Amino acid sequence: MKRIFLSISLLLGASLFAQDDLVNSLSKNKSEKSKEGFKFTTIINLTHNPVKNQGSSGTCWSYSGNSFLESEMIKKGKQPVDISEIYTARCTYIEKARNYVKMHGHLSWGDGGQLHDVVNILDKYGAVPYLEYTGLNYGTKINRFAEMQSILKGMLDGIIKNKNGKLTKNWLPAFTAVLDTYLGKVPESFFYNGKVYTPKSFAKEVIGLNAKDYIELSAIPAEPLYEFVFFPVPDNWSFDYTFNVTTKDLTDVIDNALKEGYTVGWATDVSEKYFSWKNGVAFVPKKEYTDMSKEEREELFNKPQKERVITDEMRQEAFDNYTTTDDHGMQIVGLAKDQNGKEYYIVKNSWGTKNDHKGYLYVTKAFVQYKTTAILLNKKGLPKRILNKI
Repeated sequence: MKRIFLSISLLLGASLFAQDDLVNSLSKNKSEKSKEGFKFTTIINLTHNPVKNQGSSGTCWSYSGNSFLESEMIKKGKQPVDISEIYTARCTYIEKARNYVKMHGHLSWGDGGQLHDVVNILDKYGAVPYLEYTGLNYGTKINRFAEMQSILKGMLDGIIKNKNGKLTKNWLPAFTAVLDTYLGKVPESFFYNGKVYTPKSFAKEVIGLNAKDYIELSAIPAEPLYEFVFFPVPDNWSFDYTFNVTTKDLTDVIDNALKEGYTVGWATDVSEKYFSWKNGVAFVPKKEYTDMSKEEREELFNKPQKERVITDEMRQEAFDNYTTTDDHGMQIVGLAKDQNGKEYYIVKNSWGTKNDHKGYLYVTKAFVQYKTTAILLNKKGLPKRILNKI
């Protein structure tokens, strides 16, 4: 299942890690002085659609991935669409269910997925506008997937364990009926700007993006360099591969993409104490958090700090020790610098706008080199030296 244009690591969603719990825990890493202590100047800010809120669902991969596709439309000179993230998620759950049953349940189940899922689903199922499929069929104003996912997993486990000796053809329609109940039935056709479309024709004629134009990269020092390699994270349910680059290549690629006008889908670990959602800042301090004094911890987000130099060995150790895991997916939309001249990526999140930077974060290159699981981008955004190796 090695797909040239994609790969793996996009998590995201924290495998039914309750997203509300994740946001709440990260909100504790904060400073009341941060907004005054960090002074950012924008260098690049690429056009993109507004920040959204994924609610209580682990669908960050779909929100960030579809936001990335919307920016790709803008880059091509198209009028961007507000793409339904939950349509993408729903189609992913159907494909994931097929593999879950084939693997006799030995596969991660939950809201989580990867950035490449968004491109794969666009190619296979198409897309619909958000207003045609909000996914809010169960009476709430935001996504709340815990009950639905409990039912889906219980249903699939029951199908696998059934005593009939073989599966009937009814299990997948029954599974889909649960999705219909919670998320709503998918429209077979719909009007958009005065014309009738199906999800497939809408993806082809309106969105107009080619899945083969995209590639997913990661940096796994223990694997062969500049080759497509399997990336073993729990939410890679489709067993896709990623193109393996060096730690420094990750930020070189992002820098080049932004310079050429391309945004980047970003999957990363956000569990560290030096990632602050409330303050909208993430970096890698010189000293480990566990080695800091109380005073040093309190000063962590008060102003820019000196950082560690990230090495391949540090990245690999973090993967091996589970200190880098597939927690979250976001979109890198620009570049900025602080008052000391250090560069930060401008990152669009999907947790609403209630932080110091109205839904955005400023993330250092050291953090990206250390905690990234994978990035997704248009091949035209790659530096020539990387493109020539593919």
